Amino acid sequence: MALKLPDSGAEVLADGRRMVPSAARNAGPILAVLQGLALNGRLLEIASGSGLHAAVMAGPLGVEWQPTEVDPGNFGSILAWAAEGGGRILPPIELDAAAPGWAARVGLWDAVLLVNLLHLIPEAAARTVLAEGAQALAPGGTFCLYGPFLNEGRATSEGDAVFDRSLRAQDPAIGYKDLGWVLDLLAQAGLSVRVVEMPANNLMLLARRGPWENPPRPGNPG
Repeated sequence: MALKLPDSGAEVLADGRRMVPSAARNAGPILAVLQGLALNGRLLEIASGSGLHAAVMAGPLGVEWQPTEVDPGNFGSILAWAAEGGGRILPPIELDAAAPGWAARVGLWDAVLLVNLLHLIPEAAARTVLAEGAQALAPGGTFCLYGPFLNEGRATSEGDAVFDRSLRAQDPAIGYKDLGWVLDLLAQAGLSVRVVEMPANNLMLLARRGPWENPPRPGNPG
């Protein structure tokens, strides 16, 4: 059953691009954080959705961007956005990030980006996504995870509490994941994490093998 989300029924432009309001809103703040990492090389995007993020970010970041999607039906929009945007955006590939073993197939990447997925999948699937994402990192690579989280089991705003309840009403297996739970899994994967506060009560988790040069400092890029 397809989930009913705030962006359900997103507008499709004449050239095939899907205009997803949440992706349009968060692209700028996410880009600002990624630019602060001075990324280079190759970036693997998990669950690219419409493809808007690749079009907005690949050029300014100067990376080779690989979009992926579990649903090939999204490829048309991803390709249309890639044609509109700048930078080196590769053709999308099919990838089920919740299926064990995919990291070995895709190889190692300088960065792995995951936006707004963990709260839409069951806990077991989220475990797999986090473990495989960590394994897909090249030495010195960064796993970048953006989205909403619970804090010690509680939503951080009334709007988040309402959205979390609506997700669990549609599927009791999904919903917001607790920040501590996610941080523990990333630590078990051998990653050190910086937590960056983002607009609209979201967070960006920046996970890297080995210690960060500077201690984590929460900030708000938006």
